[in-house]
Amino acid sequence: MADGDLRFSLVIPIYNEEETVETMLAEVEEVLVPHGPFEALFVDDGSKDASVEKMRAFKVERNADWLRIVRLVANAGQSAAVMAGVEQARGPIIATLDGDMQNDPRDIPSMLERVESGECDAVVGVRAKRQDTLTRRMSSRVGNGVRNFLTGDKVKDAACGIKVIRRPYFVRAPRFVGMHRFMATLVRYLGGKVVEQDVNHRQRFAGTAKYGIGNRMWKGLRDCFAMRWVRARLLMHEVKEEL
Repeated sequence: MADGDLRFSLVIPIYNEEETVETMLAEVEEVLVPHGPFEALFVDDGSKDASVEKMRAFKVERNADWLRIVRLVANAGQSAAVMAGVEQARGPIIATLDGDMQNDPRDIPSMLERVESGECDAVVGVRAKRQDTLTRRMSSRVGNGVRNFLTGDKVKDAACGIKVIRRPYFVRAPRFVGMHRFMATLVRYLGGKVVEQDVNHRQRFAGTAKYGIGNRMWKGLRDCFAMRWVRARLLMHEVKEEL
């Protein structure tokens, strides 16, 4: 398929998701193939289980030419995995999902249409009925409040993994660990229009959460201060023409 024929690229970071990845692949195929042409880049972030083998088997058995499996040399974290997918992606618009199946790919078509129509440059999800523990929900609410205060932005659900963004904003954004949680703000910093949309959120299909208060709070606070620096120092040039 020629690059120009693609409607969008879907990027999904995968890390030790052998219990969910086959089900997720089948769901992506069922839900998004009718909304193509598209490609899905499943980016393996150094998994130590059978995630890669299961993805390879699915691609062969289903003749899934829409599926691209990208493997990182070693575990590099979610932001790196997402950006590795973006770098390899060929579509003009990037959609992202988390790899744990809590995001629902059925939300992508409506989000995609809003970007394609010119209404905005990015649509980011808001988990209106979040299927997580009270502790996780409350810590997220506090974290979003602190984040918005420090960054000067207003985002309801920065950690929601489902987003649809024009690819140039991903490419132009400064890259750092944790940037996937700041994409709405980065798009705004770069002059783009962002809208938020309520999305479905599901209980974990299997496995355990890889993030918690202990491994996110202080790193998140550090990243918020970094974003204040980025806002003041971000390069905003854009080439008009070459004569």
